[in-house]
Amino acid sequence: MELTPEILKRLERLKEKYAVMGQDMTSYLDGLLFSNYLTYWDYINVDKLLTLQNPRTDFPDEMIFIMYHQVTELYFKLALHEMEQIANNGRNVLPSGEDHSWKEKLEVNFFVERLRRINSYFEALTKSFEIMINGMERDQFLRFRMALLPASGFQSAQYRMIEICATDFINLVDKNERGRFGKNSPAEEMYEFIYWKQGATELASGKKTLTLKQFEKKYSEKLIQLAKDYRTKNLWAKYSALSEAEKNKPELKQHLKEFDLNVNVRWPLVHYKSAARYLQQEAGDVPATGGTNWQKYLPPRMQRRVFYPELWSKEELESWGKN
Repeated sequence: MELTPEILKRLERLKEKYAVMGQDMTSYLDGLLFSNYLTYWDYINVDKLLTLQNPRTDFPDEMIFIMYHQVTELYFKLALHEMEQIANNGRNVLPSGEDHSWKEKLEVNFFVERLRRINSYFEALTKSFEIMINGMERDQFLRFRMALLPASGFQSAQYRMIEICATDFINLVDKNERGRFGKNSPAEEMYEFIYWKQGATELASGKKTLTLKQFEKKYSEKLIQLAKDYRTKNLWAKYSALSEAEKNKPELKQHLKEFDLNVNVRWPLVHYKSAARYLQQEAGDVPATGGTNWQKYLPPRMQRRVFYPELWSKEELESWGKN
């Protein structure tokens, strides 16, 4: 093979790259000679991935339940990946491949594209939730779920992280307690009245469920720190820092509103539909595995949780989640 000017140029750039790190390029080229070709199954870790499903019972439909929730967590990770890029203004990789510094200012087109991606992830999740609604036999579900106590989808920390990265923390405070705080109130104080705690109380006693106690023990410190870190770089903070012309870009506002609906209306609604199919009955509703108050916790019209109230009209806010 002829050593063309293009190949020689790339070799010189490689040499410069490794020289900066005090490394010998020849050794790395030897490594390329000896290494094996990459395969799909090794890159994706397929064999390991397919061992991560460990049912607690012999009911076949429990496998569906596990895998769908694992898929959901992967989509959440994708959303957080995009939100982190928005928060930190995206990567600025120069053609040389050497400069990985952060951009000083968030570009509005970059913002729009990442929001579009996030919405596509939630749209895929919402549409695919039919698997959870009609993809399992009700009798099987009601039986194998008893082996899952007190675990609950309520304990998805990534979902809570998405909420925290999306909006000012005060918007996540229970609607009945929000008036006692200001936008810049300490995160620790607001966290005590975070909305989701109201959905994880025992129906009979009103005390914290074991589900909530486990979740708080494992994640509270991390979530409070995330709220502090994202006080000035959550999606609303990044939007507010744009110029008026950029903020008025129709695509940006529309994607923010779609994201608000996807997380706070559409996603909870498909969960409510699923809970109603499996847990609702004439003799009295079956409680959720974690003892969460799903009848009042899931319906958006009751939670009235809105990330960006400034973008919605008074009429839209009054009818939130009712349609």
